[in-house]
Amino acid sequence: MRIGVPKEIKVHEYRVGLVPASVRELTHKGHAVAVETSAGAGVGFADSDYEAVGAEILPDAAAIFDAAEMVVKVKEPQPSEISLLKPDQVLFTYLHLAAEPEQTQGLVDTGSVAIAYETVTDDRGGLPLLAPMSEVAGRMSIQVGAHCLEREQGGKGILLGGVPGVPVAKVVVLGGGVVGTNAARMAMGLEASVTVIDKYLPRLNELDMQFGATLNTIYATMESIEQHVINADLVIGAVLIPGAAAPRLVTEDMIKKMQKGSVVVDVAIDQGGCFETSRPTTHADPTYVVDDVVHYCVTNMPGAVARTSARALNNATLPFVLELADKGYVQALKENPHLLNGLNIHKGHVTYEAVAHDLGLEYVQPSDALD
Repeated sequence: MRIGVPKEIKVHEYRVGLVPASVRELTHKGHAVAVETSAGAGVGFADSDYEAVGAEILPDAAAIFDAAEMVVKVKEPQPSEISLLKPDQVLFTYLHLAAEPEQTQGLVDTGSVAIAYETVTDDRGGLPLLAPMSEVAGRMSIQVGAHCLEREQGGKGILLGGVPGVPVAKVVVLGGGVVGTNAARMAMGLEASVTVIDKYLPRLNELDMQFGATLNTIYATMESIEQHVINADLVIGAVLIPGAAAPRLVTEDMIKKMQKGSVVVDVAIDQGGCFETSRPTTHADPTYVVDDVVHYCVTNMPGAVARTSARALNNATLPFVLELADKGYVQALKENPHLLNGLNIHKGHVTYEAVAHDLGLEYVQPSDALD
């Protein structure tokens, strides 16, 4: 199969769809890989590193899309990239379509086949291609939240772990999944007071057994969320409904009741965000203030630590890329139900139910679309 790797063009996105080690695995199995010039520069890989493992270097995205049967990216295609997609061409990347009606319609109109990292599943019911970036984003959320709490950034001017004789910061994490667990772990490591709120009691029990008395676990109700959010110094939005828009758990009224200089970090912003006051931001301009509360809502948080993120992502995606390349997408999807769950768009049809529901579009079962 001919595989193309364009350079990411989203603002301050430095990750790359395939690192040289992944390209080597593909070329060793007889596949042709074309990489856009400088695509790996943001994570320390020169064009010569790709050429050394058998890749062809092409001058621009147009050449990559023209040459490839399958395009492997990191972030959702931007409008200029959607216009380059061809009918029957496979796109394998993060999509997060439930919050992007224009992108969804654009992909539908191309007649291409779009497989989303974030909805591929595994035998344990997990999301293996979302998990590594969720780990990164969860850990980063505390790092950026602590920075935003600094007075110069508009925050309260407090240290998460305090010092002897001074209270520690109160951190509330909404959601106890991969993002929430990693956020809680980092916040506790910095000696903050940490509360995780989730509506799934077995998960709260697991967190309690994992972290013990150092972590406060709370069952999610409207009252408990409001009570803990308005008294928090830092709130991490870490909720996820696979493939669907994130629920708006924190209202504008709750934000108004928070203390001046408090910080919210919405890791769920890719799926529309879980704060009513959230709107997407970039690494170039990551924060804004609503009712004296600092909001950090960067849609590609792991892009800030691109070297770590690109390697972690490739470790997870490579087996699926190889499967698609070795078998062709139709056979690969038919034989692997977990990969089939990643099929969001197929030749003009929406094939992921949550996306179709949230955007009011017709849904076609992925198995039917392939027949």
